[in-house]
Amino acid sequence: MADFTHFNEQGRAKMVDISDKKATVRTASAKTSVKVVEEIYEKVTSKQIAKGDVLAVAQVAGIIAAKNTSDWIPMCHPLSLSGVDILFDWEKTEEAYILHIEVQVKTKGSTGVEMEALTAASATALTIYDMCKAIDKGIIIGETYLLSKSGGKSGDFSREQKQN
Repeated sequence: MADFTHFNEQGRAKMVDISDKKATVRTASAKTSVKVVEEIYEKVTSKQIAKGDVLAVAQVAGIIAAKNTSDWIPMCHPLSLSGVDILFDWEKTEEAYILHIEVQVKTKGSTGVEMEALTAASATALTIYDMCKAIDKGIIIGETYLLSKSGGKSGDFSREQKQN
């Protein structure tokens, strides 16, 4: 069990001690999407959803989720985030409208912010589903993945971008 960082000498889960790790600037961006029917697209973009401004509420939900990731993911360290930004971009396809969601998270600390970016992306998409499900429960939340990360011992990572 000595090779596994998240297990103690008894083979039980533990939170890794990061007290000796150097504090550096760390960033991460994650992406997900939400596929909706035209009626939802029209109502979201014209702010006609009964529950309120969907993208504004989803953006706040994503920021809150990033800030509280350690409450959701057992081995994540609580982090002081220096920034969270959530960007939206609509794409029209032949069969649906797709809302692309990109989250960018930044901190200066001893551990990365990948989980915070992924959690924020997920919570943003789930909030959109929640606010629009009265119109159509067939909304599809797409792939959620890490786009990039920088800083820390493991170095930088950048996923090759898919074409929309």
